[in-house]
Amino acid sequence: MNNDKLSNSAKIADDNLKKGKDLAKKYRSTQSKAAQIIPEEVTDKDMSIIEEVGYIIIPDVLSEADIKAIKEEAERLIGPVGRNSFEGKLTQRLYASLEKTRAFDRLVDHPRILAILDRLFQPNYLLSQCQVINILPGEVAQALHPDDGFYSVPRPRPEFGAATIWAIDDFTEKNGATRVIPGSHKWTTERFPEETDNILPAVMKAGSVVFYPGTFWHGGGANKSDASRMAITCQYCQPYLRPQENFFLSISKETVKAVSEDIRRMLGYSIHPPFMGMTNGMHPKRILEE
Repeated sequence: MNNDKLSNSAKIADDNLKKGKDLAKKYRSTQSKAAQIIPEEVTDKDMSIIEEVGYIIIPDVLSEADIKAIKEEAERLIGPVGRNSFEGKLTQRLYASLEKTRAFDRLVDHPRILAILDRLFQPNYLLSQCQVINILPGEVAQALHPDDGFYSVPRPRPEFGAATIWAIDDFTEKNGATRVIPGSHKWTTERFPEETDNILPAVMKAGSVVFYPGTFWHGGGANKSDASRMAITCQYCQPYLRPQENFFLSISKETVKAVSEDIRRMLGYSIHPPFMGMTNGMHPKRILEE
């Protein structure tokens, strides 16, 4: 190859890098399945509500059979109570849940949720964590917090993360429904919750889900009932950020092969253009062929 051809090749590569193009050859970026399933007008409405108040409750997403199957599996696997006041000393949690069961996959890659994430984030966004949270009777209210507050960039700013909380039991004010503060996603870094804020319980029936961006202030409620309140939270982040759970250590190759393409991509088996996430200079999905 002569020098002119080398020069032209370098220019094309540089232009691709500037435009953030996908340089992968065998495994290129793919859209989430939501693009083919959820009508744009549905996501338009969801986004409008989220942008205005900071969260949306989507009712009746799961069937009774879904709820029953998910709850039985969660109860079989649930871990011990928390080690500090934030985790909740009367709150059971299950981490690395995707390694332990396929029962929660439908929550992680639900098309209605992915359609919202497709609007909020850059392509190839990541799963940040997926855990079961079971608040037992007598638990006190969790401290109010935004989920992406550990990304130490001053607010107001765009969302770095987003989260869902799936109601596996009914959420009531008495049993510890998540407390939310409408409008708090627009607060500045200096703004913290006050007693005078409009703090509301996210009351919803089992099978519903609440979605909110990572800048939104919320926290688990106190459980003053005589029964536990179970939820599953799936959290997501921009593709260039570090997730909360280290899935490369907690999720086996066998599990990665078993999950959907959307989940596989969100676990980090994807490339954020032009080459973030590579493994030995190659697309990470190639190691699944070994």
